[in-house]
Amino acid sequence: MQQQARAPRTRAFGAEAFEPQDGTVLRWLGMAGFLLNCRGTTLMIDPLLGGFDMPVMIDFPLTTDAVPRLDAVLVTHADNDHYSVPTCRELAPVTAAFHSTRYVGTLMQGEGFPSTGHDIGDHFAVGPVRVAVTPADHAWQNDSPGASDRVFAMEDCCGFWIETPDGTVWAPGDSRLIPEHHLHMPAPDALLFDFSDSDWHFGLDGAIQMANAYPRTPLLLQHWGSVDAPDFPPFNADPAALPDRVVNPERIIVLAPGEPYTLHPLAGRPPSPENGNGALL
Repeated sequence: MQQQARAPRTRAFGAEAFEPQDGTVLRWLGMAGFLLNCRGTTLMIDPLLGGFDMPVMIDFPLTTDAVPRLDAVLVTHADNDHYSVPTCRELAPVTAAFHSTRYVGTLMQGEGFPSTGHDIGDHFAVGPVRVAVTPADHAWQNDSPGASDRVFAMEDCCGFWIETPDGTVWAPGDSRLIPEHHLHMPAPDALLFDFSDSDWHFGLDGAIQMANAYPRTPLLLQHWGSVDAPDFPPFNADPAALPDRVVNPERIIVLAPGEPYTLHPLAGRPPSPENGNGALL
């Protein structure tokens, strides 16, 4: 049986991570999830904190009942490792707003969540954080007979370009590589990096292309080391495959679930006091 790379030991946290603070801090939640605290404005991206339908190899760094409040939850697409209905149901009472694509927005509205569905290219704000909805190509269901009765469109999935006063974070979501998009953005100050070698993800080669298109951007590894599925490529990325192929490998950031990462602008480029370093918003 194939051996899996495992995430480092979880660093549990609680309500302190949601308090007002200087700067912007990200915490990997395991799976594809992140918590972002921008000077007290809090967002979760693709949170999954339990209730998954496959065995996991990690301890989640917090429980939903330890979340005091969220200004927003951002969801990239409908797959249940990104849009976790059990997690979102438990977070809904303390969450001001949910954001996703138009399709996922309709699913959220059916759950009674305070949600907005967006078109690709839409912009919205959460306190001082400004977000652009970016394209993704992850309509894998159309290539898998029996997976769904619905025909999926590219616009059913998305990424998020997130500009803060302290720098820009790009969460591209699950996607096949779209060269004209993924290789030609302004350089973000942090990239939430999916490097799983799967046909409906970037694939390892595509992920390397993307990483090297932004040779100074820190790569915060995600979508790896969390699910006990040794024969399922989307969950089997291995950080050991990266250093020999990534330009400036010292920027590969292997976070433990719950470990804080402080966002900084790339060297030599001060952040805008209003909206980070990006050129989209």
